[in-house]
Amino acid sequence: MLPFAFAPTAGLASATSEPLAWSLVLAAGVLVASIVPLGAARSQSNFTMADIAAPRAMFERLPAWGQRASWAHQNCFEAFVLHAPAVLLCLLVGATAPWTAAVALAHPLLRLVYIGAYVVNKPLLRSLCWASALFCSALLYGAGLVAVVAG
Repeated sequence: MLPFAFAPTAGLASATSEPLAWSLVLAAGVLVASIVPLGAARSQSNFTMADIAAPRAMFERLPAWGQRASWAHQNCFEAFVLHAPAVLLCLLVGATAPWTAAVALAHPLLRLVYIGAYVVNKPLLRSLCWASALFCSALLYGAGLVAVVAG
């Protein structure tokens, strides 16, 4: 038995469910898109078929921006792992705070800017985007928990 009122049809039918679902899809898309600058860096580093066996071993051959692209790509997985459950929680419990849609959609946008800022070496912008996107996920967890407590 779940410790909260679970009504997926009510939660999924809310006005905020579509933006939340799009946030999840867009966040996954940002994760996939983070491969593009990394792939470009690898192609400039004489990537060969032999590198397929150990693609991370070529890290030292990447240019500085390519190394940052690799770090940004790795961080995208970490961000997605935090954001996705927050969105799913809001969807499942029907979190309907009016700001949840905006916060959910801001996350993938901030993450996309984060990747660009990381690759072109803008640490302040990168840090602001990282912290803001993390805060978006935290707000979604809060909205989901409020909905759970409100029952």
